[in-house]
This record gives sequence, structure tokens and C-alpha cells, in this order.
Amino acid sequence: MKIFVNRKIKLLFGSILLCICFFMLASALLIGFGVRNAAAFMMICFLLMSAAILALLFGYFREQHQIMENAISQITEYISGNKDVTIECNDEGELYRLFHEVNSLVAILNAHAENEKSAKKFLRNTISDISHQLKTPLAALNIYIGLIQGEAEEQGAVQEFSRLSGQELDRIEGLVQNLLKITKLDAGTIVLDKSLENVPEIVESVKKHFLFRAKQEGKEICLSGNGETTLLCDRSWIMEAISNLVKNALDHTEKGDYICIEWKSFASVVQITVKDNGLGICPEDLHHIFKRFYRSRFSKDTQGIGLGLSLTKAIVEAHNGTIEVDSILGMGTSFMINFLIPTKL
Repeated sequence: MKIFVNRKIKLLFGSILLCICFFMLASALLIGFGVRNAAAFMMICFLLMSAAILALLFGYFREQHQIMENAISQITEYISGNKDVTIECNDEGELYRLFHEVNSLVAILNAHAENEKSAKKFLRNTISDISHQLKTPLAALNIYIGLIQGEAEEQGAVQEFSRLSGQELDRIEGLVQNLLKITKLDAGTIVLDKSLENVPEIVESVKKHFLFRAKQEGKEICLSGNGETTLLCDRSWIMEAISNLVKNALDHTEKGDYICIEWKSFASVVQITVKDNGLGICPEDLHHIFKRFYRSRFSKDTQGIGLGLSLTKAIVEAHNGTIEVDSILGMGTSFMINFLIPTKL
């Protein structure tokens, strides 16, 4: 039987069998020699045998408990981040076979984690290299477009084509910048420079950035909130996150619509909301809009790339915040960002 492969189990059963044999031998001797009060002596021998067996069982199971506790401790340490832990399995038996399989599983997981890390590093470096290589020709093309526009002031068609070319170059440049930002966040190479910032000032700066576009498109950007609200954050990255939400709102609203940025401070949370009364989001898209390069088949936006919301989510989560979306098709969309206030925890 496989159970007897383990030497400790064999030793346990052998010891119990020895105790039983000793009791039977003692009983036979007491009866054979006709010892007075043999029954009493047999009872004493029986009690001694029982005590010996119980002591053997207690010692065995205490040792097994200690082995299991050590194994659990090693597994817990692995879960906590120590990838070099192993469970000792230098004996035979089913329990040690289990430990061996756990060690094998740990080795496989470590190998997969290392491969994934290498793949991420390769992808990060590749995207970073491509993005950097695109920057130079893009800068040159922007200069050339500017020169063409300057020379073609009297030629309407050339002026229009150069304007459209400039817009497309801006789109490509935006894609490159977003790719760089996302890869940096993924790689953890960005150290957030957090300080206590005034939320109304941040929101006002975002509004100023989009005010010209909003006026051109006949849309309104309004602000609403408590003027004393502060947030421990990296100002530039939070502005990036809010700006992406405002840009998304502008892309999905029509002339006469509004985009409102609200902020509130609760007991332990600062909430920033960007809402609009635009086209809304199709219900089947709500669970996918934060995925990279996701484009809805119902979207009327032909200019979007599908990186802005993904970048916003990454920035918010880097600040230990959460982002939620609520939308009704044809009535508008609200994006709610919540940040815990560390001092109030």
C-alpha cells in the first residue's frame, strides 16, 4: 500500500503493533503463570499500552501539524511576493508528493511571470522606440505644413488641404504621446510627484484649454463645486485624466450641448465628475470603453483612436482612485472619479 511508503507512518504502525504485542505477551504470561490478581495487572498493562499508543499518535500528528504549518507559511510568503520560497519535500509519501507538485507549480508560475515580464519589457521598449522615431518626422512635417500654409494664403484649395493635413498630423502626434504615456504607466517608470492641489484651479485650467474649441463648436463648458476642495495628486497627470474626459465629451456632443465638470468633497472621498447631455453610450459598450483601442460599432466619432479613456483609467488607478461611468443613450454620459483622502482613513 502507498500509505506505507512514508517511513514515519511505517514507524508509527510498527510502534503501535509492538505495544499491542507487548500487551498480549504480558497478558499471556500473567495467565500462564497464574499470577494472583492477573486481571488487575492486565488492566494496568492495557492502560499502559493505551497511553503509549496515544502518546505515539499525539507525537506523530503534532509533527504532521508542524509540517503543514511550515508549508502554509511558505505558501503565504510566496503569495506575499517572495518568489524564492520552496517547501521541503525530502521524504516519501503522498504528503511529500503534494509538496513536490506545489514546488513544481511555483517554478512554472515563476517561469510564466518571468516570460510575461520579458514580453512586457520587449513590447514597452518597442513601442517606446517606434514612438520616439515617429517624433522627428512628425515635427518636420508640422514645420513643412506651416510653411506651405504661409505660402498658400491666396490659394484656397491648397490652404484647405494643408489645414486638413495638419489635423491628421496632430492626430498621429496625439496617438504617439498617448502610447508613450501608457507604456510609462505600465512599466511603472513614472514617479508621481504628489502635492496638495486645489481642485478648482486644476479644473479651471482644463476648461481654459478647451474653451476655444467649445466656442467654435457652439458648446458650453461649465464648472460647479466647492472652492475649498483639495486633493493630494500629481497635478499634470490629473489634468491629463480630466482633459481626456472633457475631450471625449466634446467628441460626442453636438452644437448647443454642454459639458459640466463638478467636484465634491465628502468625509473620506474627493469626487470629480465630467458629464454631458450628448449622444450617450450604447449599453453594450459600457463594459468595454476603458479597453485600449476599443471602438464601438455604433460610434459616430471617426477621429477617435481608443486610448484616451484607457489612459485616464490608468492615471486614476495610479492615484489609488476609481472611475465609473453612467450613461443613457441619447441623453448623456457622466464619468465619476473618486479619490480616497489619506488623512481621513
